[in-house]
Amino acid sequence: MENVILTVHLILALLLVGVVLLQRSEGGGLGMGGGGGGAMTGRQAANALTRATWVLAAAFICTSIALTVLAAAGSGGGSVIDQIGGQTAPVTPDAPAGSDLLPPTPNAQPLTPPRADDAAPAVPQTPAN
Repeated sequence: MENVILTVHLILALLLVGVVLLQRSEGGGLGMGGGGGGAMTGRQAANALTRATWVLAAAFICTSIALTVLAAAGSGGGSVIDQIGGQTAPVTPDAPAGSDLLPPTPNAQPLTPPRADDAAPAVPQTPAN
């Protein structure tokens, strides 16, 4: 059913584009060039094309609404993640004590880069005899 409505929708779109291009604009339409003779006068052709445009536009909107209703009925209201069967990552309650991802504990030394003074340990001086 959805494929039939989609096919009608696409045909209506093409017809709507064609009818709009045939209408006379400020500079003259694609199909309205030439003399004014023929079965229909310029004004009657404009009225017929305007009515055809309205009918095609109304049908296009109706098929758009029908396709939206059909798509909403088939969606099921679930998430995209539920449809592909994705799982969330497991949450570990406790991390190891030496983990770099945890903030330092309050008793820990501050993390500062080593200074040149800290490189060599202090050696106590002994008095010379």
